[in-house]
Amino acid sequence: MAMRRGVSLRCCCLFLFLLLIENAHGNPNYREALAKSLLFFQGQRSGRLPKDQQITWRSNSGLSDGLFAHVDLTGGYYDAGDNVKFNFPMAFTTTMLSWSTLEYGKKMGPELQNARAAIRWATDYLLKCATATPGKLYVGVGDPNADHKCWERPEDMDTVRSVYSVSASNPGSDVAGETAAALAAASLVFRKGDPRYASLLLRTAKNVLQFAMQYRGAYSDSLGSAVCPFYCSYSGYKDELLWGAAWLFRATNDVTYYNFIKSVGDDGGTDVFSWDNKFAGAHVLLARRALLNRDKNFEPYRQEAEDFICRILPNSPFTTTQYTQGGLMYKMPESNLQYVTSISFLLTTYAKYMKATKHYFNCGNMVVNPGLLTNLAKRQVDYILGVNPIKMSYMVGFGPNFPRRIHHRGSSLPSLANHPQSIRCDGGFEPFFHSSNPNPNILVGAIVGGPNQNDGFPDDRSDYSHSEPATYINAAMVGPLAYFAGGKSG
Repeated sequence: MAMRRGVSLRCCCLFLFLLLIENAHGNPNYREALAKSLLFFQGQRSGRLPKDQQITWRSNSGLSDGLFAHVDLTGGYYDAGDNVKFNFPMAFTTTMLSWSTLEYGKKMGPELQNARAAIRWATDYLLKCATATPGKLYVGVGDPNADHKCWERPEDMDTVRSVYSVSASNPGSDVAGETAAALAAASLVFRKGDPRYASLLLRTAKNVLQFAMQYRGAYSDSLGSAVCPFYCSYSGYKDELLWGAAWLFRATNDVTYYNFIKSVGDDGGTDVFSWDNKFAGAHVLLARRALLNRDKNFEPYRQEAEDFICRILPNSPFTTTQYTQGGLMYKMPESNLQYVTSISFLLTTYAKYMKATKHYFNCGNMVVNPGLLTNLAKRQVDYILGVNPIKMSYMVGFGPNFPRRIHHRGSSLPSLANHPQSIRCDGGFEPFFHSSNPNPNILVGAIVGGPNQNDGFPDDRSDYSHSEPATYINAAMVGPLAYFAGGKSG
């Protein structure tokens, strides 16, 4: 799905005031939502499923992935409602799950082990991709153009499982930089509990980032229609190099990465954070050092992070962010909630750093305190969980009213247990895809693309812009949910 710069619109003063006050409808059950947001990842698993699989309508799939390249590329996640493994968004998903766990793990309670399991399912696969063939980084499995012409269960896939890679002659600094970020961030998650695994993750992350830095180029240029228009690197690869180096610096404290970070340059003033554009996330991550470690060398990144927030806050004189009448951040017509969850993560996380250091800043003449950020993030999280004009929870299986016809092959087709006969490529369109009936399998925890700019939601399976879930929407939501589930302290 394409990502473009958000449209600038100002909202009326009354609405802006109302947006920032606490909602009067009570708090959703954040702990339940947290558990379900993590359970969703089990529904996206590719490969041989474990015995403790809780989403039981899913079965083994993609067991021959990598065969065309004579390597084992089984495992990982399907990105959204299709049966393709795109490593660019998968790696971002992994980085965000890891960052969520690092920042909010103490608030997750029993869900911490589920967060780690969700991360490891991805990193086990990413390690294969990074180490299977010297000089190559595998970056995807499955022909997206062939896959998108079919409506079939992942367990029945009969489309070509093409294997895609980047190398010195066909570079992909963006996907390599993001893969390095994912492995480095995950190494911090496992450093205490599984130091041997953490060491492998970090060692691989270093190698992958070196590859990204040494052989510059966008993977979109190298792979063409295998990744575009699905997950083109619209923002270029500079943001992933910065992001990857920022995570390696946090994981190693090696000044080499800091020196590289300084050479990358700035973002030119972004107002989004997503699987494609990592500048804002990298600046918040680096600003952490300026605030928590009081390291003056990182002051420029603190300023960049705060400039970004000034473009998000609705009352800021520098805002470039549109909000719906119901109070939802609105960045793009397609899969808007991916931006909402990612930006909400940055708001709660930067507020956490501010609170720890009693830090305030200004957007022009507006004083910004941590509460302003957490209130806005809470408003977004609550909206997603059903506190909105149509009282629709955009998390499947949460609350009484949630999307029933999501754009998702496995969810919309009968399970193997109920329909053991194979459903071939075009066999799922009639009677399943075009049916107005609810999906037979509930993909618990899935957050869909979300409402339109008028706070409306048709719940139409064919409307993928609004009805399709994706791993990166959920991954960014895990942190804010843990934050609010655990109370606002710390």
